[in-house]
Amino acid sequence: MSNFHRIAARAGCALLLAGATLGARAAAPVPDTLAQRVLACASCHSLKERNDQFFPRISGKPAGYLFNQLRNFRDGRRTYPMMGYMVEHMPDAYLREIAEYFAADHSLAPLPAQNVDAAPELLARGRVLATLGEPARKVPACIACHGEQLTGVLPAIPGLLGLPRDYINAQFGAWRNQVRQAGAPDCMAEVATRLSAADVNAVSSWLASQPSVAGARPAPSIARPLPIHCGSSPD
Repeated sequence: MSNFHRIAARAGCALLLAGATLGARAAAPVPDTLAQRVLACASCHSLKERNDQFFPRISGKPAGYLFNQLRNFRDGRRTYPMMGYMVEHMPDAYLREIAEYFAADHSLAPLPAQNVDAAPELLARGRVLATLGEPARKVPACIACHGEQLTGVLPAIPGLLGLPRDYINAQFGAWRNQVRQAGAPDCMAEVATRLSAADVNAVSSWLASQPSVAGARPAPSIARPLPIHCGSSPD
């Protein structure tokens, strides 16, 4: 390399370093707020929470439910590499802050019903399972645990309206295959083993075909026992 090229290269490096330094000085400081920190969640759940097929809306869900799920990801009872990586070193107190932050947000618009390609008979079967259950097989109705309006129940049972069919199917599969678990009592793991694949498809199709409700809130805590012997606050 000639002296000219050496001098030019050094000058170029100096200019780059000077530019980076000036840019760093000019950049506004990033506020150290919880709102700023949880922007990382938006990379999958999206800033506007458009309800991706496999990344559901989390705003407005009960804080107890969100806290339980964050702990389940951290402690390995529920597995998804990115979620596990993000929360693996977070203490309970911080996870609860995050859960309460999202639980407090009810400002998003309701989600429309999904355009489900399913036969009327399948949707009818799904409606029966969701609203009546099947006592002979000890399958409770979805509304018995998730609320009459399917908007969830405080403190820790999530709403089901607005969830995409593929997401619901994937979660049932995870419970059946023990990829998704919860702290005892693991209610949904029990329910999932009692449903056939056809019934899971029927329930997920019917639920996805129902629109969410504007301003919906989780129902107050259930005072009576749930219709399945697995406790009152499933993770």
